[in-house]
Amino acid sequence: MIHLTLPDGSVREYDKGITAMQVARSISEGLARNVLAAEIDGQVWDASRPIENDAKIRLLTWNDTEGKATFWHSSAHLMAEALEALYPGVKLGIGPAIETGFYYDVDFGDQPFSSDDFKKIEDKMAELAKTKSEFIRKPVSKADAIEYFTEKGDEYKLDLIKDLPDGSITFYSQGNFIDLCRGPHIPNTSFIKAIKLMSVAGAYWRGDETRKQLTRIYGVTYPKQSELTEYLHFLEEAKKRDHRKLGKELELFAFSEKVGMGLPLWLPKGTALREKLVRFLQKAQEEAGYEQVITPHIGHKSLYVTSGHYEKYGADSFQPIKTPQEGEEFFLKPMNCPHHCEIYKTKPRSYKDLPVRYAEFGTVYRYEQSGELHGLTRVRGFTQDDAHLFCRPDQVKEEFKKVIDIVLYVFKALGFDDYTAQISLRDPENKTKYIGSDENWLLAEAAIIEAAHEKGLPTVTVFGEAAFYGPKLDFMVKDALGRKWQLGTIQVDYNLPERFELEYTGSDNQKHRPVMIHRAPFGSLERFVAVLIEHCAGNFPLWLTPEQYSILPISEKYEEYAKKISDTLKKHDIRGLIDLRDEKIGRKIRDAEVKKIPYMLIVGEKEAAEGTVSVRKHGEGDLGSMPLEDFKSLIEKEITV
Repeated sequence: MIHLTLPDGSVREYDKGITAMQVARSISEGLARNVLAAEIDGQVWDASRPIENDAKIRLLTWNDTEGKATFWHSSAHLMAEALEALYPGVKLGIGPAIETGFYYDVDFGDQPFSSDDFKKIEDKMAELAKTKSEFIRKPVSKADAIEYFTEKGDEYKLDLIKDLPDGSITFYSQGNFIDLCRGPHIPNTSFIKAIKLMSVAGAYWRGDETRKQLTRIYGVTYPKQSELTEYLHFLEEAKKRDHRKLGKELELFAFSEKVGMGLPLWLPKGTALREKLVRFLQKAQEEAGYEQVITPHIGHKSLYVTSGHYEKYGADSFQPIKTPQEGEEFFLKPMNCPHHCEIYKTKPRSYKDLPVRYAEFGTVYRYEQSGELHGLTRVRGFTQDDAHLFCRPDQVKEEFKKVIDIVLYVFKALGFDDYTAQISLRDPENKTKYIGSDENWLLAEAAIIEAAHEKGLPTVTVFGEAAFYGPKLDFMVKDALGRKWQLGTIQVDYNLPERFELEYTGSDNQKHRPVMIHRAPFGSLERFVAVLIEHCAGNFPLWLTPEQYSILPISEKYEEYAKKISDTLKKHDIRGLIDLRDEKIGRKIRDAEVKKIPYMLIVGEKEAAEGTVSVRKHGEGDLGSMPLEDFKSLIEKEITV
C-alpha cells in the first residue's frame, strides 16, 4: 500500500500502482470527468501514470494553470497528427503549450501552406478528437529513438534527441501519431471540443537565424465551444483596446525607424497626459517628504561594476560609449539607483537625518531584442518613476508601509481596483543568482512580509522572482479585460549600501549602514500609459485626459463666441480645443467621439444669444443646454484628483 497526501492535508491509503484518475474516481465520478493531469510531489504527471510510492498529490483540471498547459500541449500533438494526415512527409519541430494556447513549428518542404488552410486542419483535428484516442506514454532507449526518427526522416527530432541523456527519453502516441515528448498529456483526445487556429508566422529552428526557417502555427482549444466563443470575443475587445492602435488614433505617441526601434516619440497630446501623471505623483511625493533629484543619462562603467548591474545586465545594455581618453568607457544608464547612492554620499549623514528620500523621473536604457519589442510595453528607452529611500534598520517597515500607501493612492486615482501584491523572494535552490548575505536577505524578506500583512494586502508569495540585490513586493493589477499586469514595485535592499559603502553616524557615535528601499508606483511611464490606455480603452479619467472638451461652432459666425468660451475655461485650468474646420456639425461630433473627447460643446445662434453651451458627453449623448458656469461646475465636480 502507499499513502497519498491531498491538498487539504488528509492522507488516503491506496494500492501501489494506482493512477491519479483512479484516485479521482475514488473521490467522485464528477471530479474524474474533469481531471486532465496530476501534480505528484511537485511534478505534473499523466492522470494515467502509475504512482508507486508515497506522495503528495494534486488533481489538475481546466481551472488550474498546469491543467490548461497539459490540455494545450495535447492539442499541439492533435494538430501535428492532423498535419501529418493532410500533408504527407511533413517534418515537425517543437510543439509546446504557451500562455494562451499552443503552437507547432513545421517544415512543409515544397508543399504550399497559408492561413487559408486553417479550416481544413481544424476540421481534421475535430474529427480526430472524436476518436477518443488515449495519449500513451512509452519510455524508449536513445538508440531506439534515433532509429525511429532516422527511418521517419525527421532531422529536427534527431537534433533534439542528441542532447538528451539515455534513460530520460519518452515517446507519446495517440491514434496514428507518435512524437518525442516528455509529456504530460490529457487522458484522451475527446476532452478537446472547440478548436481555433489563430495565426501563422516564421520561426528559425532553435531560434538560430543561420538555420532553416520553419512555419509556426498558433492555435487555441477549449473543453467547451462556449468558452472558445467567449475567448474570441475577448480578443476582439482587446484588439479595439490595443494601445498601439489607440495611441495612433488619439495622437499620443509614435515610433520612427530613423530614431530607432523601441524608442518612443511622445506627441503633444501624449506629452500632456504624461506630464499630468508626473505632476500628480510629484505632488504626492512632496507631501510624503521626498526630494526631487536629476541624474545624467550616462554613467562611468565603474559605477555599474560597483553596483553589480554590469555583471548582471551588461549583456542586455547598449554597448559602451568610448571617449577620446584611452580605456575610458561610459554606459547609457540601465538603472537610476547607483546614481542615487552617489548623491547620498555627497555629505556626512547622521541617524537624525534619516530617512532620506530621493525621487527622479529618470530615463534608462536597455537593449531589448528586436523581436521582443512591443509598443510601449517593451521598449529600449523608458522613464521610471524611481525613488530610493535610505533609512535606519528600525525605520524599514514603517517606510515600506508608507510606500504601499502611495502605490494604493495611484491605483485608486486611476481606477485599478483589482490587484494582488506579489511577495517576490529568492529561489532557495539557486542562491548564486543573488548578491548579499543570507542574514540581510532574511531581514529584508521579513520586513516585506510583515508590512504587507499589516496593511491588509491580498498577497501571494512567489520564489525566484526577487531582484538580484533584494526581495520585492510587486503589484499585479487586473485590467478591465481581466488581464494581469505587473505595475508598481517596492524592494528592500541591504546590499547596494554595502557595495557603495554608504554610512550614517548612529546615536552611539559609530558608523552604520543604511538600508535602501527602491520603489516605482508606475514602474515605467511608458508601460503604465500602455496599460492605462487598454484598461480604460482610451477613455481616460477627466483629470488626466489631454483634451477635456471640444467646442464645435455650427458655422464660422460663431467662432468668436467659441473663442470667448475657450478663454474662460482656460482661466479655470479646463483644457480643450475649438474645431474650426469647415465641416458639418454631424461630422465634427463623430470625429470628437472617435477621438474620445469627454465633452462636446455645440454653439450656434441660440447659444450665442443666451450665453449658454449645448453639451454632449462622449458615449452618453446630449446633456442639454446650460450656462457656461454650470458646465464649469460639472467639470470640476467630475475631477476628483
